[in-house]
Amino acid sequence: MRRRPPSLTSLGWRLSLFTLLYLYQGVVAGFALTALVNHFATAGASTAEVGRHLAIVGLPWVLQPLLWGPVIDRATPARMGPHRFWLVLSLACAQVALAGLLLLGAAPSLTAVSAVLFLHSLAASLADTATDRMIAGSVPTGELGRTSAATRAGFVTGGAAGAAIFAWLLAANGLPAAAGMLLALTTPLALVSVLVREAPTDRLLSLRRGPPSRAPDRGRASEAVAFARRLLTAFRTRDAATLLAMCFAIDLGLAVFQVPFAVALVQVHGWNAVDLSRLQAGLALLGGTLGAAGLGTAVDRFGPHRALRALLVACAGAFGIAGLLIVAGLEAAAGPVILGLASVVPALLYVALLPTVLLASRTGQASATQFQVYMAALNFGDVVGSALAGALAAVTAPTIVALGVAVVFLICSRVAPTFGRGRFQQAGAA
Repeated sequence: MRRRPPSLTSLGWRLSLFTLLYLYQGVVAGFALTALVNHFATAGASTAEVGRHLAIVGLPWVLQPLLWGPVIDRATPARMGPHRFWLVLSLACAQVALAGLLLLGAAPSLTAVSAVLFLHSLAASLADTATDRMIAGSVPTGELGRTSAATRAGFVTGGAAGAAIFAWLLAANGLPAAAGMLLALTTPLALVSVLVREAPTDRLLSLRRGPPSRAPDRGRASEAVAFARRLLTAFRTRDAATLLAMCFAIDLGLAVFQVPFAVALVQVHGWNAVDLSRLQAGLALLGGTLGAAGLGTAVDRFGPHRALRALLVACAGAFGIAGLLIVAGLEAAAGPVILGLASVVPALLYVALLPTVLLASRTGQASATQFQVYMAALNFGDVVGSALAGALAAVTAPTIVALGVAVVFLICSRVAPTFGRGRFQQAGAA
């Protein structure tokens, strides 16, 4: 009997593919957003320059719904699978962009590095859109928590490895060696997308289109208008608008605290950039692996709405404690504790937030774009927070910032919507 090829019809292959794709994202993020940032902070880059770098690299992820959501939702059938075709193509382009780092020389400016990583983000954000659409289309409701935990574990494991490895390489051998290692680590992960198909009957590799759609051809203009109307309708409900605002507020709050605090640890309190990167990596790994695994199972059992509200309250408490430690003059001595409070608990929050966003996106007919709008709100909050971090740090004490972020999380816990609550209650009763 002929064995069926690896595909998303299998739980094992679903978890393996999605975990490795998020591992890819994490490795690049560990390099670009942690190790590289700390490296340039040690070289004298200001909080404003670091924030600008983070904003530039994050901009394509903000524009993701406009750039790529409609592409994936309206994808023409392909023999490779409509979403996997774009996944493979975009990851190939992303690797070409990363190779551009090798052309910058040994001592490039942060602006030049940001520009190259911006091109990578353009391609990687398309790959992410295709991945999320595959998740939305293949994962049953009762597996959303475990899938969220697996993808989160993949991302933070990659981020931890990337931060630790590249912090050392940048300090010891410079950017060319780090860029070469980045390509060596990410290329095998990108190639996994070639092996696992959406359906067993999909071609391994093919540029040819599948059978034409039987839907009547209304013209591109009318199709675009109808698509835009469906998307707007999906966000007219109170719950959808609330969740969108929450996504923006959560990442904005994290960025306005984390960016200046990390820069201050290096430039004011004398922390070594390599040691800081390793600490950040270890804390992310702790929250995103052991914690995420247990939380993912709880989400599948009790529903994401309960876990989300509990973790929002926990985040408020974490930032409240961080603010008290800073006002007590323990910012330098308790740096690891404060970093842990500001990173581990929020990392767990995303395990409950992702299933909530997926359930919200399944309420309309433009699911990939709906999902990416929510994700773009998260990324936009991060970009805006990173861009404002320098100016805010210059006029506001870090204690006030920490307590303000705590208030934001408390408000979110009170207004958090409950998508899919009925389905999880029925599953529990059964």
